[in-house]
Amino acid sequence: PGSSTPHRPRLPRRWAAQPRLKTPAPPAPHRTAEFSASPASLPPRERERQRDRPDWAMAAAPFVYCAPSDGGRTDENALLMAALHGNLGRLKDIVNSLTRGNGGPSAIFSFNKDGVDVLHGAACGGHLEVCKYLVEELGGDVNAPGIGSVALGATPFMMSAQSGDVPTVKYFLDHGGDLMKADDKGRTILHHAVSAGCCKVTEFLLSKGVPVDIDCGRGPPLFMAATNEQDKTLKILLDHHANPNIIISGATTPLLSALIYRSLKCMKLLIKAGADVNCKASTMTLLVFATMQGGYTNFIKFLLKAGADPNIPDDLGRLPIELAALRDCKEEVEMLLPLTTPIPTVPNWSIEGVISHVKNEDKKPMEQRHRERRQRLLKSQADTAFKLKEYKMASECYGLAIDHGESATLYANRSVCKLLLGDGEGSLSDALRCRMLRPDWAKACYRQAAAHMLLKVPSSLPVCPLMTYSIIDTDL
Repeated sequence: PGSSTPHRPRLPRRWAAQPRLKTPAPPAPHRTAEFSASPASLPPRERERQRDRPDWAMAAAPFVYCAPSDGGRTDENALLMAALHGNLGRLKDIVNSLTRGNGGPSAIFSFNKDGVDVLHGAACGGHLEVCKYLVEELGGDVNAPGIGSVALGATPFMMSAQSGDVPTVKYFLDHGGDLMKADDKGRTILHHAVSAGCCKVTEFLLSKGVPVDIDCGRGPPLFMAATNEQDKTLKILLDHHANPNIIISGATTPLLSALIYRSLKCMKLLIKAGADVNCKASTMTLLVFATMQGGYTNFIKFLLKAGADPNIPDDLGRLPIELAALRDCKEEVEMLLPLTTPIPTVPNWSIEGVISHVKNEDKKPMEQRHRERRQRLLKSQADTAFKLKEYKMASECYGLAIDHGESATLYANRSVCKLLLGDGEGSLSDALRCRMLRPDWAKACYRQAAAHMLLKVPSSLPVCPLMTYSIIDTDL
């Protein structure tokens, strides 16, 4: 939406229930419903409407999956699927069947999949006629939060933003939709629209007075756009004067997030809008992060052309060229060399000379107090990123902290980050290392069992239902 050329936007990675398991499709005979409705089964007006919609908009709700029926919930599953597909006639038949002798029709809103009920499903699909029926005839609440691991407090009004259908969003707004309400992850309806790449809905919401930098504790919409690589909605926000230098929890910026998720388009737009290419207000510069982490060679070249200063060191006084040399990356050292002020202690200011000097210096033991201070700083950054549900950023920061000294806590925390990112093998590897360091630690066993569950590997380790993989340890 928002473009004359239909496109398939990438769905927000942070909306799926965590961990995001790769659930195999069940065998055809046991499926309760399919995700694609037959055009012939839809009302004429709906068929005409869907012909004009891009392919991605025809998909079902991005994070709603109906598992195979357990036998007693067939009608409830069919109810949700009818709402997702916009099949009003089928929906009415099921409502009548479910509520006959079992209370009023409004009872159907008690049926849900992990917090996603029938109104959430219809709203997410942008099925206006179904939404009207559910709200006006059955009394559906457009601001009712979905309580569950999938909905995470999102309301039908918020989910309507994902449809890209402005009339549906407008209908919910006219019927009391709360523009300022946030879900459990601190996202308003504007956050939902921006993260899904829905340009027209984003413009509509901004025209209704939603603050462009609205922040309910987890970052503004601009941060969500950068994190989800949505350059088109990011541009809309910048055109409405969103602050490109906003600091999130004192640790990151939209530009740093765009770098972490390798969105060059978002980075170009942010820098053009005035974003500080050095991120001086953040805990580290972009060049420091890129050269320390590795794998960002092309981005380093872009940052240097954009005016990034290669003479700003990290908290231990190391310049980006030294960090690149530590990784033995000659290409990055070659790019940084002519722009970096020569280091007095390096006798041979050349590519080979810098790499040789840095490697020799690295063999010297770092003072313990410097190592511990650096490790605490990196862990603090990782903990902050985890609380923001930026699991990739947190995982990378925990990894950098581990480089300054192994810790069972750091491995346990990185294990849960990888688990939430769907990396079962990485999560298991960290869990096993954690158990080696603290064999009898209950949380280490739990991390291993959780990784086994993700990998579908039989495990003799019990998973305590009172523990949760979404808790990290704050002490080293």
